[in-house]
Amino acid sequence: MSDTLNLAKELISRQSVTPEDAECQSIMARRLEALGFSIDHLRFGEVDNLWARRGSEGPLFVFAGHTDVVPTGPESDWRHPPFSPTEENGLLYGRGATDMKGSLAAMITATERFIAQHPKHQGSIGYLITSDEEGLAIEGTVKVIEWLQARNEAIDWCLVGEPTSSDKVADVIKNGRRGSLGATLTVRGTQGHVAYPHLAKNPVHLVAPVLAELVAMQWDNGNDSFPPTTFQISNIQAGTGATNVIPGDLTVLFNFRFSTEITDAELRSQVETILQEHPLDYHIDWQLSGQPFLTPKGELVDATQAAIKTICGYETELSTSGGTSDGRFIAPTGAQVLELGPLNATIHKVDEHVAIDELDTLSEIYQQILNNLLT
Repeated sequence: MSDTLNLAKELISRQSVTPEDAECQSIMARRLEALGFSIDHLRFGEVDNLWARRGSEGPLFVFAGHTDVVPTGPESDWRHPPFSPTEENGLLYGRGATDMKGSLAAMITATERFIAQHPKHQGSIGYLITSDEEGLAIEGTVKVIEWLQARNEAIDWCLVGEPTSSDKVADVIKNGRRGSLGATLTVRGTQGHVAYPHLAKNPVHLVAPVLAELVAMQWDNGNDSFPPTTFQISNIQAGTGATNVIPGDLTVLFNFRFSTEITDAELRSQVETILQEHPLDYHIDWQLSGQPFLTPKGELVDATQAAIKTICGYETELSTSGGTSDGRFIAPTGAQVLELGPLNATIHKVDEHVAIDELDTLSEIYQQILNNLLT
């Protein structure tokens, strides 16, 4: 049994449902402290965060990730208890196996082997770990970044261990992410009897043309790194549940995943222009979850692609698809940010699992990235 598998199982056995850490960071900190890392346990609100650093000189390479996991749903639906890591047919089952305790284990064992071979490596190695990635994400990485900036500590290269792979480990790495802009639109009408519509005002009817216009809108054409911006309605609520009552108001939730071809301010302006062209009594609340970011080809991309070629023997695809990650808080500091982790096919699902041999491969890739950048 490999060190990476052992550590992954130890972490998975901790019931760290967001925002709980359940001592996962302490397990990691003990191993890092034995390697000469200075350790800072940072608690903001109800969230535990870990900052660890070895070395004081630049450049600073950072492994970033999270110890919290999403809820399991009914445990009776799982083949094996979700917090009892189980090996079966070459797979490791358990909540967090891919998202992202397997990656965390691979980071630690890669660092241990690298330091054993290069105790006087160039630059510094850091770890930025939070228990607030799967939740509200307001007391985690974003707060640690603020803390680092107050200490004038700047990250040069950051590798986030999110599960990025599609068909085989490391076949896809994320060198950027789209921005995420959400909104809650409330349209006020007048409740009444469906038989007397002239005495009421139906907000569903009033907003329908607006939603049709928003759905049909071409926001941008994307670019070489990003697909076109998308608009999706995620929830509509109205009415009392009775078929003979016209609703008094309506709430619509929608979200933009946007490219670097448009700004969140431009999206807000275009939406509100459309709203104002219709006879609506409305209120809208906007929630910006993150700006788009892109790490172009350069030191980190080159080192990572070369590492994958060395360990796996194949080329990897650069992609900006998928959801958001904590990379959105790190990239604005000027750091080069990439995401690389296991296959993402079972993340957040019942029976989440990872191929055991891919954990060892991932650890070897991480070690080779350190070799490429810090020796």
